[in-house]
Amino acid sequence: MAGFLGLAPLFLVFIVFYFLMIRPQQRRMKTLQNAVSAVKKGDSVVTAGGLMGKVTKVEDAVVEVEIAPNTRVRVVKATLAEVTPLGGKPAND
Repeated sequence: MAGFLGLAPLFLVFIVFYFLMIRPQQRRMKTLQNAVSAVKKGDSVVTAGGLMGKVTKVEDAVVEVEIAPNTRVRVVKATLAEVTPLGGKPAND
């Protein structure tokens, strides 16, 4: 019984850690994965490397992003860090 009472605080810390850190991160990752899989032409994206642009073409694993007028780069979908749908609300409003 004393051994269980000694481990009880450790279990309590793990449970709190799970609900405050792990579970919210899993939700954010699931939301991002859904947004990346649903990316379409005209969406604004930010890559993990910090490039910002508008999607001009979507393929299975790659998207083409226009980062400046007449400057397009191909980006792997897995490296997208943020997707804002066409006509989405601006961040400063």
